[in-house]
Amino acid sequence: MPFVTIDGQPLHYIDQGTGPAVLLAGSYLWDQAMWAPQIAALTQQYRVIAPDLWGHGQSGPLPQTTTSLDDIARQGLALLDHLDIECVTLVGLSVGGMWGARLALSAHGRINGLVLMDTYLGEEPEPTRDYYFSLLKQIEDAGVITPQLLDIIVPIFFHPDIDQKSALYQDFRASLAALPADRLLQSIVPMGRITFGRADLLPRLHELNADTTLLMCGDQDQPRPPAETREMAELIGCPYVLVPEAGHISNLENARFVTEALLEFLAQRN
Repeated sequence: MPFVTIDGQPLHYIDQGTGPAVLLAGSYLWDQAMWAPQIAALTQQYRVIAPDLWGHGQSGPLPQTTTSLDDIARQGLALLDHLDIECVTLVGLSVGGMWGARLALSAHGRINGLVLMDTYLGEEPEPTRDYYFSLLKQIEDAGVITPQLLDIIVPIFFHPDIDQKSALYQDFRASLAALPADRLLQSIVPMGRITFGRADLLPRLHELNADTTLLMCGDQDQPRPPAETREMAELIGCPYVLVPEAGHISNLENARFVTEALLEFLAQRN
């Protein structure tokens, strides 16, 4: 498995397939395996790179110098430089979209297509920011994601009617329950605070290229409701697509729909 040292820490990523490059940037609390259905399809025609966020999957802890999503975007650009990738289509879901958009704004010439999924580039609304910060404080104090916190956190990522006995739901719950204290304290909690304490990027959305940008959102996404996607699409002037019967992790809850939409978008870009 390939690693690259960035800001003094090992960043893990996968690099599979050949062809035009696609960078998949995933959600907070998920590793690159969340993209498995898309990787299987896209690698037939494209070179797919999917990093693990700091403290997630096999990546090392959050570098101490990392204090904002701009830092995460800079590190993403360093990964592209390491791989000698001059131009890439970036697909970012949730926090992946938050830092992915920052990368696109800071390095216009490196991004030939941008798909922002189940994400929001404005600042976190104060009530939800305070709520998420309170959950992070409870995790920090406990040194573990307790069963009570799992009951709160896990459903956030899925549409309300998901079968809680399904492998998708139970595997995610088990992965969170297994996170060790050092990883929670060094990476997961501070990464959460960076994500939910992010600065407002809405005033800069007009700088994104509307002709090469697509927004997608699960039609039942709870933390990032479709209204936010519509707001951003209007500011950018680009199209948006709602993913039917899907919540926040729309690429897994309706993998076929998302994969087909991405393949269509990529075919237009390359």
